Amino acid sequence: MANTSARTLRLLSLLQTHRHWPGAELAGRLEVSERTLRRDIDRLRELGYPVHSGRGTSGGYQLRSGTAMPPLLLDDDEAVAIAVGLRTGAGGTVEGVEESALRALAKVVQVMPSRLRRRVEALRTATISSPLDGPRVDATTLTVIAQACRDDERLAFTYTAPSGEPAARLVEPHRLVARRRRWYLVGWDLDRADWRVFRLDRLTDAAATGARFRRRSLPAPDAAAFVEQRLGSRPARWDITVRVHAPIDAVQAITAVAGGRVEPEGDGSCLLQVRADDFDWPAFILIAAHAEFDVLQPPEFHRYVHDLGERLVRTGQRSSIA
Repeated sequence: MANTSARTLRLLSLLQTHRHWPGAELAGRLEVSERTLRRDIDRLRELGYPVHSGRGTSGGYQLRSGTAMPPLLLDDDEAVAIAVGLRTGAGGTVEGVEESALRALAKVVQVMPSRLRRRVEALRTATISSPLDGPRVDATTLTVIAQACRDDERLAFTYTAPSGEPAARLVEPHRLVARRRRWYLVGWDLDRADWRVFRLDRLTDAAATGARFRRRSLPAPDAAAFVEQRLGSRPARWDITVRVHAPIDAVQAITAVAGGRVEPEGDGSCLLQVRADDFDWPAFILIAAHAEFDVLQPPEFHRYVHDLGERLVRTGQRSSIA
């Protein structure tokens, strides 16, 4: 590589993938000798990066957690993603991170070049946050679970079932999923020998056990689809069916995030089916669709939508008069 600084940044980028790199493979990626690689590793350590090295046939290098936060190497897309994520975290459903997210956001945006700040601002102005927030989730719990998912490490926690009975659980965590205003953990329950979905607001005392596992195949295309399948199979108070006068692709773009099932009906319309315990969230989905619709069932939801529409009309009339 032409200059030492560029090579060091490339080395750091490879190490930040969090995998163990054999020395020969890492030197080959950088197109340098192993002796030069060792000098570059020493340079990173001087900058505060805790790079662990092993000897022998399995020797190599891996970036570990340290006692202080060294500078991060981010490309443009990663920097924008972090800024948007911090802005969302400042007003989201993760408890205790609002102030820290705002401080971190100020630091990230301050060092951004103007072209990236414009991208962040464009995303902010084009994004509408839902006023229907879900239960708050402890930030520490979320972090512990996310790290266990990343490291394929078994997780122990206490889980309170809908009946109110708490129980100890030992799980091989697969993925975290944010769905329908809540956070969920998808994992293999070792005691029940089956896949389970856990609501994080019912989960306490999460702790990684240190025991690693080989990841199993999930019986679904992805974790989000699995959560949606399980939520759809649980008993719900209301089965709601609505004919939406909009292309199915437009409605599916909303249900992919908000939940629900969509079927084509022809003539540019589709059927939306939602199973829910209340009417607020299905109404929010329909508002987001920006289309005419007909409530097919139940009549209670039809009355709810009718009353909601009348309230909105009265509010709009008062606003226009003022």
